[in-house]
Amino acid sequence: MRLLLLEDDLEYKLSIKDYLESLGYEIDDFDDGEDALSAIYENKYHLLILDIRVPNINGYEVVKNIRENGDNTPVIYITSLTDINNLSLGYELGCNDYIKKPFSPKELKYRVEQLLKLFYTNENSDKIKLKLEFTYDILKKQLFQNSELIQLTKKESEVVFCLITNKNQFVSIDKLRSEVWDDRYICEADIRVCIKKIRDKTSKDFIINQRGIGYKIDREE
Repeated sequence: MRLLLLEDDLEYKLSIKDYLESLGYEIDDFDDGEDALSAIYENKYHLLILDIRVPNINGYEVVKNIRENGDNTPVIYITSLTDINNLSLGYELGCNDYIKKPFSPKELKYRVEQLLKLFYTNENSDKIKLKLEFTYDILKKQLFQNSELIQLTKKESEVVFCLITNKNQFVSIDKLRSEVWDDRYICEADIRVCIKKIRDKTSKDFIINQRGIGYKIDREE
């Protein structure tokens, strides 16, 4: 999962980044709100961790801006004691949770995991039930059928993750190219080959496609 971290205290930022990377998350870090906002519009993030008091554009303004433009990426504010009285503003603008400085690494881990579970599964579990007896562990990014692990390559795993986190919606070739291949050029035929390899390891009906629209993986209703 790709997370964005906005924190202008260098030591704090590096410690948070190192810890989250040790848990397997991919972290893009910024110390300036304007730079962070630009990155949010240029990339796909699964969670934003934002300090409130940062240069140029503060954490409140970042959330206000993205919410007004229809971006519902979950947000955790990290805040000092003096910011607590202003947290109501953060929630009104659209943040999902906050963590108060100083905090322990385990508290951060818990809050990140819980928010990702709630946002991407809508249930109190890290397992997403899919059609055809498949389940997906959203935190470990692992696919199972009847409790048996399906061995996927890194790129196949990223494709499955992208389709599942888009919640029963068709994902276009352009969006796959952006989220899985970071906008690097890859021809449509190569993407279809990747999809076929996933189907070969799962089922021909595991990934559904609609010509001219894209691909999706259905969750169990």
